[in-house]
Amino acid sequence: MRVRSVLPHLPFFGVVAVAVWIRALAVLAYPAPLWFGDSPGYLQAAVEFRPDPTRPSGYPMLLWLLKPFHSFTVMVSVQHAIGILTGVLVYVLVWRAGRAALPGAEAGGRRAWLPGAVAALLTVPVLVPVHQVALEHMLMSDSLFAFLLLAAVAVVLWRRRTTWWLGAAAGILTAGAALTRTAGVPLIALILAAMAIRRAGWRACAAAAAAFVLPVAGYVFWFHAEYGQYKLAKADQVFLYGRTAAFADCRVIRPRPELAVMCPKRSDPRISKSFSVMWTPDSPFRRIPGWVYGDEGNRLAGEFAWAAIRAQPAGYAEVVVRDTLRAFAWHRQPYPTPWTWLQYEFPEGEAWSDKQARLARHYGPDGETRVVRPWAGQVLAYQDRVVMPGTILGVLLLGALAAAALHARSEGRWRPGRSVRHWATGPLLPWGTSLALLVVPAATADFDYRYVLPAVPFACVALGLALFPPLRPPRVPAPRDEDRPAPKEKVDA
Repeated sequence: MRVRSVLPHLPFFGVVAVAVWIRALAVLAYPAPLWFGDSPGYLQAAVEFRPDPTRPSGYPMLLWLLKPFHSFTVMVSVQHAIGILTGVLVYVLVWRAGRAALPGAEAGGRRAWLPGAVAALLTVPVLVPVHQVALEHMLMSDSLFAFLLLAAVAVVLWRRRTTWWLGAAAGILTAGAALTRTAGVPLIALILAAMAIRRAGWRACAAAAAAFVLPVAGYVFWFHAEYGQYKLAKADQVFLYGRTAAFADCRVIRPRPELAVMCPKRSDPRISKSFSVMWTPDSPFRRIPGWVYGDEGNRLAGEFAWAAIRAQPAGYAEVVVRDTLRAFAWHRQPYPTPWTWLQYEFPEGEAWSDKQARLARHYGPDGETRVVRPWAGQVLAYQDRVVMPGTILGVLLLGALAAAALHARSEGRWRPGRSVRHWATGPLLPWGTSLALLVVPAATADFDYRYVLPAVPFACVALGLALFPPLRPPRVPAPRDEDRPAPKEKVDA
């Protein structure tokens, strides 16, 4: 009996075996993490245990917890384990939905293999593509962010009716995601909306809201104690300014003289306008005391950004749609710069700076990027062959919509209320989360390929839940008059 219960999971065990193998190979080939432009800030916040002035410090808290090991290899291995757990969550959610939707599957019937096979297939985009592995290997927050947010979604979907303590767990996990990347902040609204549609009750919704607000408020007070501002980050308006630089035309905006310094310029056409005004010599912040993190620069950036949005709403909408659609391109393009997109791949050579070396010494002795052969050759060969095009993400999202529509049609007469409730009880939350993870960066910062990968697990879960809609309870016909029992005659005592 035990063997029969394990057999349906064999496809997933095969996917996990490949996922563990390539991650172990990556750790052998690259014992240190892959560094990115944001990595020194994250590491410094962990070493000093203080809020990062640029972005929330949920990820530095993880680095701080791992600091006693004094090993970057341990840190990278933990991040790969988090990536594996993300795939496990995808599998469990889809498999449970399939087992509940197919009659006989739960009892080990003829179709017992189907939920496991479909769920295993939907974990492949999460566990196998090389860019997912490389993102987990970076000194960056994205893999932790995706796991925390998926765990929050899993908690909401775990029961048909969310209890108050599950709501509290969802709120805490969403707060953790929001404190890891600011893109998670607006997603609490999606969590609460899905709970309300699923009729979770006011206690569960209130518990989720309170559990979200308390950690975020605590972090805001911590940030105030360090920098004197009640914020998640000092540069909250700077990134929105970078977004608006992609379409802002000062001839239309007509900014006042003090604000005219923010009019975007770009001397290198290979670099996106949003990147150019933030990080190149063309940046207007270089002419403002305090550089990007100064209060004056942040104030002017916010004023210019909102003026640009009000003056050119169509231009703003156009760049948001355009950059959202970039996520679904078949091939990766050299965007936002000719070199940024290459940093999300395993390198052939080694690169190391004095700034990285100074910071790394405070955390562990093995922070320097190293390429160890022959393992690196195998990782690079894998990288050339096992890539998931962005179009697959579009297929997953559209497939979830199509599967839900086919299910609604198979129900017979379409009933809006029932269809909305069915969509909300399953695919809506992960589908909306996946789409939000693509739209929010496009609306508030700029397109970047590392922003695409956290959306993949949610699209996989959405498609799985749409393929396995919950069974409708069988209708019990009303008894006919001739089937009703005859009333008993009253007998006098």
